[in-house]
Amino acid sequence: MDFQEKVKQVRAQHEALLTQTNIPETLGNGIYTRYANPVLTGEHTPLEWRYDFNPGTNPHFMQRIMMNAAFNAGAIRWGEKYVVVARVEGADRKSFFAVAESPNGVDNFRFWDEPITMPEDEIPGTNIYDMRLTKHEDGWIYGLFCVERHDDTKPGDLSAATATCGIARTKDLKEWQRLPDLKTRCQQRNVVLHPEFVNGKYALYTRPQDGFIDAGSGGGIGWALVDDICHAEVKEEVIINSRRYHTIMEVKNGEGPHPIKTPQGWLHLAHGVRGCASGLRYVLYMYMTSLEDPTRVIAQPGGYLLVPQGDEYIGDVMNVAFSNGWIAEGGEGTHGGAMHAPEDRVFLYYASSDTRLHVATSTIAQLVDYCMNTPEDGYTTGASVENIKALIQRNREYLGKK
Repeated sequence: MDFQEKVKQVRAQHEALLTQTNIPETLGNGIYTRYANPVLTGEHTPLEWRYDFNPGTNPHFMQRIMMNAAFNAGAIRWGEKYVVVARVEGADRKSFFAVAESPNGVDNFRFWDEPITMPEDEIPGTNIYDMRLTKHEDGWIYGLFCVERHDDTKPGDLSAATATCGIARTKDLKEWQRLPDLKTRCQQRNVVLHPEFVNGKYALYTRPQDGFIDAGSGGGIGWALVDDICHAEVKEEVIINSRRYHTIMEVKNGEGPHPIKTPQGWLHLAHGVRGCASGLRYVLYMYMTSLEDPTRVIAQPGGYLLVPQGDEYIGDVMNVAFSNGWIAEGGEGTHGGAMHAPEDRVFLYYASSDTRLHVATSTIAQLVDYCMNTPEDGYTTGASVENIKALIQRNREYLGKK
């Protein structure tokens, strides 16, 4: 095929992918609405990131740099656009951050021209990924992300790694100021910045863990107050959402994006992990904490909110649903802790199997209803059966009166 003809066909195919209309599911579960197509994949990345368009240096029009995946994205409303900062992974297994925007939040996402150039900490990271975005009341937009480095205490083990929380901030999502990595007593992954000051301090949701993969003695989602975000250090840490035997969070759990403020309390989205015959199963779940005391859980529905379904189950890491970004429309104020009304729409961005990014939509009212009125996990089969029987009885009483 002629070089220019191939270029033309590749551009047309790419444009068709970017402009594809995303179709919502018709019924669903009443809690949220899933959409048929991923909103981002590796194929959504700009062609200029992958191809050399000069026939003199690339006569076969090959992809010089291949992109493997686009997933695990932080999210923010930016002017009239819905913006995500995605984890993009190249064929070389290195992840980087890139901004993509959409006019409606469910399709037509386009990456900005260039990936983010993230400044290094004093010790360069081998890999960075999974940014949580927080528009803080101090006026900055913060990005907290995982920084992976080789564990040099194990020089003979090429799989040994450490996880640290990187911190950066920006005013425009283009130029980023890198702050020192979070100092802590152990490894940290899935650290999230609360959008408001608490007792005059920055507040962090943490996930202490003994190793790069294993939580070990780490008890669940933690809470820590930090005096100075420019030299952040966790000195005291309490667990506010615990792991528990034979639950969706038996192996580990971690905060997703920063919580959403509602009149009833803070809405939290998190992930839970349990072991099964095929490996680790990642699911999403929700809980709520008090407005007066964000460390006090006031509601937690039993079980998962969202799991991989259909093709979402298949990918680079099977059986994974993961989220580190959501957008709540509406609300007043200038920071991420603005109060949200019941009718405000929520865009939940979740990744499937470490490969692609999806969206599900809901409202504040639906998510609060789900949290406040779904039975909690009773931690035994007997308790689960009693919850089902109680619902059956309520339905008998209601339907018998009709």
